[in-house]
Amino acid sequence: MSRLLGEIRQFGYVVDDIEAAMKYWTDVMGVGPWYYNEKVPIQNYRFCGGHYEVHNSVALANSGPVQVELIQTRNDVPSMYREFQKSQKTGLQHIAFWTEKFDEDLNKMLSHGFKVKMSGEVGTNGRFVYFDKEYHPGTVIELSEVLGPKGDLFTMIRESAIDWDGTDPVRSFPNLSQPTTD
Repeated sequence: MSRLLGEIRQFGYVVDDIEAAMKYWTDVMGVGPWYYNEKVPIQNYRFCGGHYEVHNSVALANSGPVQVELIQTRNDVPSMYREFQKSQKTGLQHIAFWTEKFDEDLNKMLSHGFKVKMSGEVGTNGRFVYFDKEYHPGTVIELSEVLGPKGDLFTMIRESAIDWDGTDPVRSFPNLSQPTTD
């Protein structure tokens, strides 16, 4: 897969209790700080062609260059996360590749036979798609645009993890309608 989209940049885990998962990753794995949003502002969310109002909580932290994402669904809206939970799978739900050339990379994946199953936007220039193919039971591929406020957020998260001393382990997301860096 890396020959198509470059490095894997994120591992995404669907969890039943995001607070407990952040505590585990902080206390046991030493990963943090976590940037937490109780309700991610997802716009234009689509799943299998239908439009829905989704409520997901997300926590993000880096371990080196790789971001760990914890996702807890808060409503019964159809999604790949809900499918993962209902199938009683545990562990890794997706791997993500990041791009600044979203349309080009999306077209590349579509030309290789991938189909979009879930999509949306988080802030300006923060589009994402999840593809329908699984290469490991339950694990799918996400393509995530990292321009604009979401890209700034991901840079801030990575930089804050570099010399993190364990203090202030859970932090709030900044406002994604505004850039977080100059």
